[in-house]
Amino acid sequence: MPKQIYDVEKFLEMTEDAKECRVKRGAGQVKLKLRTTRYLYTMILEAQEAEEVLQRVKCQIVEARPEPEEA
Repeated sequence: MPKQIYDVEKFLEMTEDAKECRVKRGAGQVKLKLRTTRYLYTMILEAQEAEEVLQRVKCQIVEARPEPEEA
């Protein structure tokens, strides 16, 4: 089972040991999935805050799917 993290600093600390960070973009929210050897950690953020966090991530970033098209 994935574990959800609510603290941004703890999430960034865990990126040092992670294999990759998958980014799944939704309507107004972004889910960051951090794959480590033992667990999958998730964090849900607003789009703007997620962009700031992604600039500080220390592992490979993988886009899970393209950005949603706006109507």
